[in-house]
Amino acid sequence: MMIETREPAYQWGQLVLALVDMVNDGTYPDMPDDAVLVAQGSEGEIVQVGYHEEGNQPVYMVEFDGRVIGCLEEEIMLRRELEAMVEQARKAATGTSAAAA
Repeated sequence: MMIETREPAYQWGQLVLALVDMVNDGTYPDMPDDAVLVAQGSEGEIVQVGYHEEGNQPVYMVEFDGRVIGCLEEEIMLRRELEAMVEQARKAATGTSAAAA
């Protein structure tokens, strides 16, 4: 049985935020294993989109301050999505409806 490849939700050039700490899995031999390479909340830019063949899922190469890290969709979020969520929460907290804004 063939598992269908999941299409990427994000594209090259989009700004994203790290949803988790990105730790060294051995990709960076000059850094200790399990060292935090990118802290949660850091901003980066997608520079390439590929696929993890075994998992049939997209893998995003994201540049965070000059360091390129492979990320799964679950590990990143578009910066503009977070900004929209924050704005919606602010409106809800002040009782302002989206229609009145």
